[in-house]
Amino acid sequence: MRTLIVFALVGFGAQLVDGALGMAYGVTSTSLLLLVGTNPATASASVHLAEVGTTIAAGLSHWRFGNVDWRLVLRLGVPGAIGAFLGATLLSALSTDDAAPYMSGILLALGVYILVRFSVRPPRVSTARVSPHRSRFLSPLGLVAGFVDASGGGGWGPVATPALLTAGRTAPRTVVGSVDTSEFLVALAASIGFLLGLGTEVLDPWTIGGLLLGGVLAAPLAAWLVTKVPAAVLGTAVGGIIVLTNARTILRALDAGGATTTAVYLVIVVLWIAAVATAVAKLRQQAAVAPDAATDAEPAAAAARD
Repeated sequence: MRTLIVFALVGFGAQLVDGALGMAYGVTSTSLLLLVGTNPATASASVHLAEVGTTIAAGLSHWRFGNVDWRLVLRLGVPGAIGAFLGATLLSALSTDDAAPYMSGILLALGVYILVRFSVRPPRVSTARVSPHRSRFLSPLGLVAGFVDASGGGGWGPVATPALLTAGRTAPRTVVGSVDTSEFLVALAASIGFLLGLGTEVLDPWTIGGLLLGGVLAAPLAAWLVTKVPAAVLGTAVGGIIVLTNARTILRALDAGGATTTAVYLVIVVLWIAAVATAVAKLRQQAAVAPDAATDAEPAAAAARD
């Protein structure tokens, strides 16, 4: 029961972040599972099995709030499922010693990307509620994102969401909602791959059940927060957490000394604080510029009417 409660809280927090950013449920959950010593393949399998349920809840919630483009979901999710199955098969075949640094390395890189992406260069904003992207762009994106997601224990959102937001052709809420919804296909395919490669004996139902319960409870709130929370600040904060937790796993694998570990942690924390401060400062600048732009536009509008 204690395990169920602990991982329900982990799943709740991870889904809250994922639903607001369109990324980081798998990265956050897997990072925490690795931190407590879970086998890498088992960690990724547990997270993806839980995601089969959480993505259904997230998809329905985003659909309810009008955040889903179903054509984008299919064009991105089907190739994503293929990539996820291949990634799960690869990770299942690796030994624990080989898989742990590999997975933590991917998660660390994704954490750095999220941290820098949201603090230094926030995504451009569009208002289009239907994505204009074609399959020739979405299919390779989905295939790569699905493979990274299953083999690295997370990555569907961190790869797919920024790529779509960077293009600046689709409203952020539609990108987040559609990516979250298409993740059901990815989670289902990855789960099948892990079950075929690992079997069921290595999986802990309390861990999976906790992650699932917390994620399902958080999904409706997360779908609402996507239109309210400043993504730049939240993304920067989450990126720092991911970097810190996976740096710890890698340092342990390298048998780093106490002085080295402390120095690395200090550098990460300092850079993390600086990134959050940068994100907050940019938001304040944008808030200050917006009223001025509106004021300048009023005389021009009046002249046009005259």
